[in-house]
Amino acid sequence: MKNFEHVDARSLAEASRLLTEKPSVAIAGGQDLLCMMKDGLLEPARVVNLKSIPGLSRIVYDEAKGLSIGALVTLSELEEHPAVRQLYPAIAQAAGLVGSPQIRNLGTAGGNLCQKPRCWYYRGHFPCLRRGGDYCSAAAGQNRYHCILGGDPCYMVHPSDLAVPLVAFGARVEIAGPKGRRSVPLEEFYIPPRVDVTRETILRPGEVVTAIVVPPARGRISAFVKFAERGAWDFAVASVAVVVQKGEDGKLMGGRVVLGGVAPVPWLAPKASEALTGSELSEAAFGRIAELALEGAQPLAQNGYKVPLTKSLVRKALRMAVNA
Repeated sequence: MKNFEHVDARSLAEASRLLTEKPSVAIAGGQDLLCMMKDGLLEPARVVNLKSIPGLSRIVYDEAKGLSIGALVTLSELEEHPAVRQLYPAIAQAAGLVGSPQIRNLGTAGGNLCQKPRCWYYRGHFPCLRRGGDYCSAAAGQNRYHCILGGDPCYMVHPSDLAVPLVAFGARVEIAGPKGRRSVPLEEFYIPPRVDVTRETILRPGEVVTAIVVPPARGRISAFVKFAERGAWDFAVASVAVVVQKGEDGKLMGGRVVLGGVAPVPWLAPKASEALTGSELSEAAFGRIAELALEGAQPLAQNGYKVPLTKSLVRKALRMAVNA
């Protein structure tokens, strides 16, 4: 690791200034950043500590305004918060399935959303598209864990578990930077590779995530399920979040189905989400929704198993939500 300057930012304005004065990166929990610096993937001249900024580590629930999650809230705090567990169970479930307890005690909500790809070609210093190469090494290489939706021209998968239920709930990301503050829907926060293969998010130089705002629960029910090859320290091979609302007639009144581990961004499945409206609470209906969620999937040579696996997770998530 190359030498770098470490500075504690005392305010968002100071953080923005420090991040733009010289090649710099922001650090919160540091779970991903320090690994990338050790591997030589990032070589900043300055590391700006955000943990010294007051007011970014609060969880606030308001019945009218919804849920506000400070960017420095740890995943453990998010998992254990009573209002999150009761009203937004999919978010608590996702937070509780990230890594190990030690990782959850340090990792932050904002950091989890801003992770870099875990593709072994990108992390392994191959000349892939994201590192300035001419082609995606995974397309014809070892691609067992790569994407089956939205992959052209880069076949990485998005690494954040937390982003999947947050997109399902229609969350927004609050951002602060040199030009002020802005708020964007989380599904617009991520940049698909067909738009720009060199960037994962819309963050501009000097900008940082300050909070995630989730709309009021208003009777919605939810669930998050994840399949990983190991019980801890592992990223999703596939995951699913569903957020739905039951009608008085026992049928569903709409919602969202979002997939993780199968695309370069949290994958909002539009046809499956539309099919929730008026759906009966039956295995047959859940099966139809699962088929729609994976419509258009294009597996690579080694990851075709992800299609039936993710369909089964969609069915499981719907069962969990309606039976909670």
